[in-house]
Amino acid sequence: MSPLAAASWNPLTLRALFVLASERIAHATTHHANDMEKPVTTPDMRERRVLGACAALMVGALTLTGCGGSANADNHNGGKGPAGTSDAKITISAQDGSTGASINATGVKVSDGKLTDVKMTVAGTGAAVSGEISADGTSWKPTDRLQRGTKYQIDATATDSDDRVAAANSIFTTLTPADSFIGTYTPDDGTTVGVGMPVSFTFDKAITNRKAVQSHITVTSSSGQRVVGHWFGPQRLDFRPEQYWKAGSRVTMKIDLDRVEGASGVYGVQKRSATFTIGRSQVSTVDARTQTLTVVRDGRTVKTIPVSTGSPQHTTYNGQMVISEKFTRTRMNSQTVGLGGEYDIADVPHAMRLTSTGTFIHGNYWYSQGNPPFGREGTSHGCVGMADAQGGQGATIAKWFYDSSLTGDVVIVRNSPDRTVDPDNGLNGWNMPWSAWTAGSAV
Repeated sequence: MSPLAAASWNPLTLRALFVLASERIAHATTHHANDMEKPVTTPDMRERRVLGACAALMVGALTLTGCGGSANADNHNGGKGPAGTSDAKITISAQDGSTGASINATGVKVSDGKLTDVKMTVAGTGAAVSGEISADGTSWKPTDRLQRGTKYQIDATATDSDDRVAAANSIFTTLTPADSFIGTYTPDDGTTVGVGMPVSFTFDKAITNRKAVQSHITVTSSSGQRVVGHWFGPQRLDFRPEQYWKAGSRVTMKIDLDRVEGASGVYGVQKRSATFTIGRSQVSTVDARTQTLTVVRDGRTVKTIPVSTGSPQHTTYNGQMVISEKFTRTRMNSQTVGLGGEYDIADVPHAMRLTSTGTFIHGNYWYSQGNPPFGREGTSHGCVGMADAQGGQGATIAKWFYDSSLTGDVVIVRNSPDRTVDPDNGLNGWNMPWSAWTAGSAV
């Protein structure tokens, strides 16, 4: 007879069992005392087995009665609270044993209950992954984005309205770098940039499903300007309006590439948004014929600066160029731009990049003090130079222009004997007609 069956006996039945067992014990003791010199016989063995069974039955019955548990419990609460199956249903986004899990959407949810504890670790090492349960107790997610190609474990518990406990766990692996793509982009979230700054994505994998990828990136402006994307090959996607951004407007990027298939078997992993602000409007124009730079801010000319553009042997590109990077000092070596050993200057001051192939507008302290070229002739290897001091010290004109400029400001070069800069050489898509720009959109 099982302990569950014994749980239904009434006290009279248990009392009778106790009396019966006591009589058996007394009889067995007397029988054994009278036959101490006799060998143990088979009937005596049977007697002992009966006695053992009765004693075990009695103890099992008494123990179960003392616990007060339910014989019909299907209890998942570890002995806490009312017995029975919990109504809480836990769902872990990544199924146990799965691969290719999202590094953004992984989390835990519960219905008909509240989460009480969620532990996430790196499987194998046990390193904890921080996370937070929502205020209403119905969901949990990691605090930081997960890593690609990593195995994780989640153990979660929840209770329903009757305090019954439910539990769930999962061990899974996130999408690997080989099977995923990411896009680095500019500008950064929260920055203030000039009116010429496009939104530019560079992907670490070639994108063949351009429509799917582009349709999951939206760029909008508080100015209401229409913003269109343009593909420069399979790994670069830029966005801009037809004209420069309106000064003071706010531009918002929404990136929803998580699980978007960019190429066969290669999926996106990014899901986030970013907002940047357009500052005042500053567009500066270099005239290579007069060797001057005219700075126009919010429609008003604020300064004209003498400069030295490229020499007749190394002319400066024409066209609209956007400041993409700023360096108070940087090294410039002619060999890095495909030239010979013409120069190697370790500390070029107040340098601002205009093209990815090495065109800068920067300070120049190595010029001939007795015969300065600024405002008179082009002497550089294609850059635009202004008078400066070594180390970038002092109130030089180059320092003024550097301090007055933002990344995203536009520098236009005119009247140079060189050709117009290519639209994809730097952030210089403004040199492409709007009709050609929109033709390069995949949506």
